[in-house]
Amino acid sequence: MTTNNSPWLPGDLWSGTIFDGRWTAASRRQPVIEPASGEALGDIGLADPSQVAASAENAATAQREWAAVPYEQRAQVLRQAARIAEENVEAIIDWLVRESGSTRLKAGFEAKVTIKALHEAAALPARSIGEILPSEPGRLNLARRRPLGVVGVISPFNFPLYLAMRAVAPAIALGNAVVLKPDPRTAVCGGVVIARLFEQAGLPAGVLHMLPGDGAAGAALTSDPHVAMIQFTGSTAAGRKVGEAAGRHLKKVSLELGGKNSLIILDDADLDLAIANTAWGVYLHQGQICMATGRVLVHRRIHDAFLEKLVAKARSLQVGDPAREDVALGPLINAAQRDHAARIVAEAVKAGATLETGGGYKDLFFEPTVLANVGAGNPAFNEEIFAPVAVVVPFDDDDQAVQLANDSEYGLSMGIVSSNVGRALKLGERLRTGLLHINDQTVNDEVINPFGGVGASGNGTSIGGPSNVEEFTQWQWLTVKGEAPAYPI
Repeated sequence: MTTNNSPWLPGDLWSGTIFDGRWTAASRRQPVIEPASGEALGDIGLADPSQVAASAENAATAQREWAAVPYEQRAQVLRQAARIAEENVEAIIDWLVRESGSTRLKAGFEAKVTIKALHEAAALPARSIGEILPSEPGRLNLARRRPLGVVGVISPFNFPLYLAMRAVAPAIALGNAVVLKPDPRTAVCGGVVIARLFEQAGLPAGVLHMLPGDGAAGAALTSDPHVAMIQFTGSTAAGRKVGEAAGRHLKKVSLELGGKNSLIILDDADLDLAIANTAWGVYLHQGQICMATGRVLVHRRIHDAFLEKLVAKARSLQVGDPAREDVALGPLINAAQRDHAARIVAEAVKAGATLETGGGYKDLFFEPTVLANVGAGNPAFNEEIFAPVAVVVPFDDDDQAVQLANDSEYGLSMGIVSSNVGRALKLGERLRTGLLHINDQTVNDEVINPFGGVGASGNGTSIGGPSNVEEFTQWQWLTVKGEAPAYPI
């Protein structure tokens, strides 16, 4: 076993532990596996339901003191965490590459956007937290935002650091405590890194808890009476269970789930730009992104020329171990994800699709793949693949493009590529999606934007930018009178 050590994140600090304000021995351990090589990088601690309960109770106590801390002190903790991340960004990138299978390009972007999320969260404590409402003379009538209490964050493996931090940072900045349950497959870069940043930034003990765990730990978090809200990012199937459990216990819940996102290429698009956007949307991080381009809808007039260029692009992309060579694509996260992708590709071909290139794999390395002649009833048209598979679907006119794009239970992200912005905007008005990008692909996030989907892509909530105050606080109505009235009863 080779521990991926750095002076800032030494293995003997976090190995076999959870973080509850200090590094505490966990009830169980699980190897940290590098997907590219199969090598063990250390052991992560796993929390059981009793440890989740203890952390939630402790967090509820710590939150009351944290919420009373002056706003500037809270902001300073976030700013300090950002500075520490900037100083140790190479160590963070290394962990993203080795543990999650990210290319260095993707890992660098994820580290950068995570630091940006910390800076943006640092501005939240100084924001206006309410408003004065009209009232009768002699009464001050206020509406103010108050922290929720303890926020449970359940984060995924694919963008493990950022998709956790985008919830953890604003929740803490606004006076909440957080219990974070990162995916055990990426618990170092998605959990240990965050705990270390806030520990060194001076966050009071107990405000942040980092508890990797399995489904039982997640169930304990969603049912715990000390937890006021669950912010979940992951698959739609798991999100339905989380939403059901949270609703049963009357918790606020934010669900950011999967997508079958369409990129629409109109017949007036520049072909080379269309290919560049398609390749990025389909193949970035091996397609393991909720916003990945799951369907490439191409006007029939340019379909054949587009397909020829896309196949050539896919064949030019190098696949390999991103920790040891400069590659465009790294490994999938595990064998289950690889087998899921291989199954859909095989079923798609059986249902009439044409395998233009790719479709094979070695270990966890899946070839960049292009499927053509995909009809609306094909498994590749409907299922989220989460792998480097371009699903190319022709259309005849704008109306059919809208019909095909909306033919999905999902509604997360869509893009339109066209030289006619007015036409693209008109078409976009008819698309059912939480995120819409004109002349860009589907994988976009800038921290300052409200992020969320509709349908099976989420429950209509958003986090990020102007949504953070709304999501991680609640309204309180407050009235003040100079003297209590003498009511006539």
